[in-house]
Amino acid sequence: MKKQFLTLLVVAVVGLFSATAQTTEVGGVKLAHKVTLEGQNLVLNGAGIREKMWIDLYVGALYLPKKSSNAAEIMSSPDAGAIKLTIISSMITSEKMINAVNEGFENSTNKNTAPIKAKIAQFKACFKDEIKEWDVFDIVYVPGKGVVVSKNGKEKGVIEGADFKKALFGIWLSGKPADKNLKTAMLGK
Repeated sequence: MKKQFLTLLVVAVVGLFSATAQTTEVGGVKLAHKVTLEGQNLVLNGAGIREKMWIDLYVGALYLPKKSSNAAEIMSSPDAGAIKLTIISSMITSEKMINAVNEGFENSTNKNTAPIKAKIAQFKACFKDEIKEWDVFDIVYVPGKGVVVSKNGKEKGVIEGADFKKALFGIWLSGKPADKNLKTAMLGK
């Protein structure tokens, strides 16, 4: 009886450590180290919390085919990549998200949004429905297809073009990111 108990205890402890080793927790959000999104096998590059005025708004995670800390290469890469946003504040609304996206594109393109204006409008439409705490947005670049945006596992839109992907990833990774600390965390630094 004692031997069976010890065996069960060892199995439980090993199981706990292996499950823990495969996820990272950021801001109360568990993030898998490896994911398959839109058929793309990706690894967690880094994750952090987007803050504004000392309020935690969302957890942003960057997934890539292989780890990298070079923001310019990530934005320009023709390879797959994904940004997962998990809303952790009830202060995030559809209107606030769209306004933040507008500002983000202005910053990531040095105010040159005209060439991708229609694509930005398509992207913003993915945020028109009510946003609630714990909603999850997967923003996945699929080579040859474009950026696929899903909310809680339901596809909201596809936006074509590597030019759009570069500007979009630039919201978090450009020289003027949405949040410098989040950029550093997403780059795994």
